[in-house]
Amino acid sequence: MVSDVLQQMEAFDHEQIVFCQNKESGLKAIIAIHNTTLGPALGGTRMWLYKDEGEALRDVLRLSRGMTYKAAAAGLSLGGGKAVIIGDPKRDKSQALFSAYGRFLNTLGGRYITAEDVGTDVNDMEYIYTETDYVVGIAASHGGSGDPSPFTALGVFQGMHACLHRVFGNEDISGRTVVVQGVGHVGHHLVKLLVEAGANVVVSDIDAERVDQVCKEHGTTSVKPDRVFSVPCDIFAPCALGAVINADTLGQLQCKIIAGAANNQLDLETRADDVRKRGMLYAPDYVINAGGLMNVYVECEGYSVERAERMTRGIYYNLMQVFETAEAEKITTVQAAERLVQQRLYRSGRVGNIFTSERKDVLRSIRHRRSRA
Repeated sequence: MVSDVLQQMEAFDHEQIVFCQNKESGLKAIIAIHNTTLGPALGGTRMWLYKDEGEALRDVLRLSRGMTYKAAAAGLSLGGGKAVIIGDPKRDKSQALFSAYGRFLNTLGGRYITAEDVGTDVNDMEYIYTETDYVVGIAASHGGSGDPSPFTALGVFQGMHACLHRVFGNEDISGRTVVVQGVGHVGHHLVKLLVEAGANVVVSDIDAERVDQVCKEHGTTSVKPDRVFSVPCDIFAPCALGAVINADTLGQLQCKIIAGAANNQLDLETRADDVRKRGMLYAPDYVINAGGLMNVYVECEGYSVERAERMTRGIYYNLMQVFETAEAEKITTVQAAERLVQQRLYRSGRVGNIFTSERKDVLRSIRHRRSRA
């Protein structure tokens, strides 16, 4: 078992994996620190009822690697990390569980900073905050920025404009048909932005109550989850879990653009070539969905909503750079985005340099946040 974990770490080039358990609270968690070349690893804590520990480990390895790429592509002084808590977020949450988890975060000395993710929210971050300073996305009353979901949605919205400009030569989203798969925190905010901009929005989610709420609130139409890929549209926006673009679904898609908030949307990195051959433009997920990360990064420096919004709007230009690189070098958008990430990591002059608490540029403001609040 240990050798299998080390092999997976080597395959993704991870620095550290931490397994945590607390019998009294029922906590079972895995923290993955992928790369701290640019700074401390920052990434959300996901709570999900995985079928087994192997599935949870594979998920946290993929997600944490994606956070390294996301931070580097966004030009932030952060590394990549992620955590998963194994459990049902509708049934297994408790203050004791998140408090125990917060105490484990303290043992890492700031190498990993957490935030909310699928299955967790601001209230959960508040419980973690009672035990550790190494958490962002907490309430404004504590010097935090609150829920990062609106900024993730804003970034995706900005990215869609870049995609439209690239494909149609016109950024206007009014009258365009957008299918949003997944209307959780981010998806719901994205639907609001799209409807206000005049788009024709079709939504889908495995949670029927969420779909009903969104349709009533915003006047959208809906389709069942098993039909979502075959809806004719201009933009298909995956905003749920990963690996939704695969050999089975790609042939069903009837869109020109794939641009959404979900992490790891392609089941294989090589799938990007299949997408290109079908005449579709793919916005690499870790570039377009970086708005939430940008928002909590601003929180690390002393929160300003105006600065967070300004940084998030920059996703438009980040994507345009990716598209231009892909066209100039005749490569996929995924390859172009990876090239930009590697350039950023190498330009830092610290490739492979592991972050320690002595490098306090990002941690200093986090530790003094309580006194500012």
